[in-house]
Amino acid sequence: MTATNTSKIMGAAALASLLTALPALAQDAAAPAEAVPTIDSGHTAWMLVSTVLVILMIIPGLALFYGGLVRAKNVLSVLMQVLAGFAMIALLWVAYGYSLAFGGPTEGGLAGYIGDFSKFFLYGVPPEAVSGSIPELVFVVFQLTFAAITCTLVVGGIAERMKFGAVMLFLAIWFTFSYVPIAHMVWSGGGLLFNMGALDFAGGTVVHINSGVAALVAAIILGPRMGFLKEPIAPHNLVFTFIGASLLWVGWFGFNAGSALAANGTAAQAFLNTITAPAAAALAWALGEKFTRGHASLLGAASGAVAGLVAITPAAGFAGTFGSIVLGAVAALICLWAVVTLKPWLKYDDSLDVFGIHGIGGIVGAIGTAIVAAPSLGGFGPGGADYSIGGQLVTQITAVVIAVVWSAVVALVALLIVKAVMGLRVTESAETDGLDLTSHGERAYN
Repeated sequence: MTATNTSKIMGAAALASLLTALPALAQDAAAPAEAVPTIDSGHTAWMLVSTVLVILMIIPGLALFYGGLVRAKNVLSVLMQVLAGFAMIALLWVAYGYSLAFGGPTEGGLAGYIGDFSKFFLYGVPPEAVSGSIPELVFVVFQLTFAAITCTLVVGGIAERMKFGAVMLFLAIWFTFSYVPIAHMVWSGGGLLFNMGALDFAGGTVVHINSGVAALVAAIILGPRMGFLKEPIAPHNLVFTFIGASLLWVGWFGFNAGSALAANGTAAQAFLNTITAPAAAALAWALGEKFTRGHASLLGAASGAVAGLVAITPAAGFAGTFGSIVLGAVAALICLWAVVTLKPWLKYDDSLDVFGIHGIGGIVGAIGTAIVAAPSLGGFGPGGADYSIGGQLVTQITAVVIAVVWSAVVALVALLIVKAVMGLRVTESAETDGLDLTSHGERAYN
């Protein structure tokens, strides 16, 4: 066989092979390329702004809100507890909190309840790592602020009588064994409540029910302040409280709208709901006070606004505008009843009404989310026409019960540990003189 013939045969074979492969090549060319996660600068910018807004809620917002509500001799102690609590939780979050809340496998073992230590001290989370359409580090720090405000909210239930060191140790234990697991169960892809279909857009169960229940348990275990229900324990500076409440409201736009994790229509709806729900709640509380107590107070209107913000939090991205108004108003009236009637009746000294507003408001909001999220009622819940209010109510109530029981048990155990290690309360003389001077060696006013 000549070289020419050999060449022709090989050429024919190659052509036949090419013709055979053409359909597969055409199919591969038509197939869409696998999506590679990329960072969207607009989403990233909004999330950084939202993170700053949530920090504003804590320091100075929550600190001033709480500081104005206590007596003058204890204002610095509350500011210190909020500031130090924020600082400590920030460090614990990057050390192991983020890894346990959002790391680990999504199936098998304890995946439904907790993550693992694969991202200990943010190992494996470099600046170029992507979460959705934002840098993962942005998601880390945004979630850091949620952990910090949840723990510092608890301070309001134990104000004016707990040792500073005991507060810090209690928050560290409770953060580790209550906040982190509940955040994982609700928001992580492998979480128990996430897979059940529980709706919590921005933290009704994770933040408000969780902290409210812990504050209630701590208040009961600590016992009431000296003079509780025997003498007036009035706020010393309602101007501070008003400024704090205003900063909380402004910061809450980052809290709720930021939970869309993008600058999009869902964020816009959550943003609007974060205006309408607390607006309705502030007016509802004021009207409720007027009819039941004869006056509408600034403290009441501010408390109503916070109650509305709490209630809309789990529903912020699911509720329509009208639904958010109704939910805010209803939550305000129920929280008013809890603060004015339930607390004196049960005689627990939740100093700054963390349970009455955040615990009760969070429960109302979490359960109410099942209703206001219904597409048939103008909401944006999952499933469209297949959405079932009854089925979602069962899921939401289940999530509420789990969060209440989990937080209560962890808080009780944590308090018993702290009591055994260092004791819980300051001495009677220290409480009489005020925690500013006896715990921190300074006075707010000369």
